[in-house]
Amino acid sequence: MEWQHTSEGGALDGVRVLDLSRVLAGPYLTMMLGDLGADVIKVERPEGDDTRGWGPPHFEGEATYFLAVNRNKRTLVADLRRERDREAVLRLAGRADVVVENFRPGVADRLGVGYADIRAIAPAVVYCSISAFGDAPQARSLPGYDLLVQAVGGMMSVTGTQDSGPTKAGVAVVDVLAGLHASSGVLAALRHAERTGDGQHVQVSLLGTALASLVNQSSAYLLTGEVPQRMGNAHPSLAPYETFRCGDGDVVLAVGNDRQFRSLADALSRPQLATDERFATNSQRVTHRQELKAALEDEMIGVPVGELVARLLAAGVPAGAVNDLAGAFDQAQQLGLQPVAEVVDTRRAVRTTASPLRMSATPVTYRTPPPRLP
Repeated sequence: MEWQHTSEGGALDGVRVLDLSRVLAGPYLTMMLGDLGADVIKVERPEGDDTRGWGPPHFEGEATYFLAVNRNKRTLVADLRRERDREAVLRLAGRADVVVENFRPGVADRLGVGYADIRAIAPAVVYCSISAFGDAPQARSLPGYDLLVQAVGGMMSVTGTQDSGPTKAGVAVVDVLAGLHASSGVLAALRHAERTGDGQHVQVSLLGTALASLVNQSSAYLLTGEVPQRMGNAHPSLAPYETFRCGDGDVVLAVGNDRQFRSLADALSRPQLATDERFATNSQRVTHRQELKAALEDEMIGVPVGELVARLLAAGVPAGAVNDLAGAFDQAQQLGLQPVAEVVDTRRAVRTTASPLRMSATPVTYRTPPPRLP
């Protein structure tokens, strides 16, 4: 397999990416690079990426999980334990601008495709390693999946309600965020390599990503010593900022200041709520959260979701329905976001979630559907 010119005009046109990763964080990163025009060659074991077997559901016999994060790539089957296959991969690596791997720490080195191996033949290479817990000796042998990191990284401790117990997010959010963090590191390292001719090793851990992505919750602990607790859909520092029952479903209010709260009170024909000493300021509303929620739901309970959201938005109150995925895609389409991209080649068409990036000069492209295993 050889490198090819893939996306004339793409921001990363001409950038060659060798993808040794599997499952989600690494493939999400390399798909993003591919969307931006990079030529991505995905190296898979003879049995294929793990996610090829993560189904149901399936689309035309393929796991939809794999199809979610592998567009704009070609695939090369190689067993890195075999010298001939390893040599073929190293030939590609010698001309690559970026190499991405998410083996358990130390495995890439044992296979002969670690950073030192690749840098010896490609000094300008940007080599990105994504691990679960880093590469310190005490962390190297630990298995790493998103669910485990959501647990040990504190994310589950602040997700769910007191009655539900610790709860994971509905998607492997740490993997996705790790891929996003890695993309920033890779692009910055590419810029450095262009200026200096010198590559570098970019490392991202899932645990580090989880802690950084807890933002205000992590900050609250570090600065006050208080350990945040599960609060369901409520916010520790804002009110009303959660879900509320109404006539035929649930709505979210995201009131961020006192002006918006006054508008909410007026829109619900309860202007006295804004002058009630329990609710006059955000700090007071947070303190009296439960009384406030009961008062608001008393006014909402007989109003259908669509009518209530329209009324609140007209009053300048941040509000929205709690959609399922069908409703979410439909709303995005109504708002002009074009959330679905159909990726077509000579053999098939695959509908995929569009990239959220909108670039005026170098737009993302959808050139090839996820590759089938040869």
